[in-house]
Amino acid sequence: MERNPAAAEKRKILFVCTHNSSRSQMAEGLLRALRGDRYEVYSAGTEPTSVHPAAVAAMAEIGIDIRPHRAKGLDAVNDVSFDEVVTVCNHAQESCPVFPGGGRKRHQGFADPSAARGGEAEILAAFRRVRDEIKDWILKTY
Repeated sequence: MERNPAAAEKRKILFVCTHNSSRSQMAEGLLRALRGDRYEVYSAGTEPTSVHPAAVAAMAEIGIDIRPHRAKGLDAVNDVSFDEVVTVCNHAQESCPVFPGGGRKRHQGFADPSAARGGEAEILAAFRRVRDEIKDWILKTY
């Protein structure tokens, strides 16, 4: 059985947000869908809660299913050595610990779509906007 050298060379990326409910979950799903052949992708939160239903809906609109995702704390990824740890919210940037073997630390902040107010349409519009910003950033960066 031949070994796939490309699989062994995948870079490991961790997206961190406070609740691991929206931005980090969307970033994980997007990078995996867009560049999963090159990256092994994870997400975690400094104070995890649950994946926001509007994040699931916004991702489903572009064909990415994050329904199986679960919000995880940083302790869930302590034993993984990352090439890059990306904080996607300011609170996580300030409170994210240094990961042993964590490689490069990067911050790319995005607005918190869960802070949107209004009806279902306005809230979903906020999630779409952030999803698209994350997607554009991923396409330029990775």
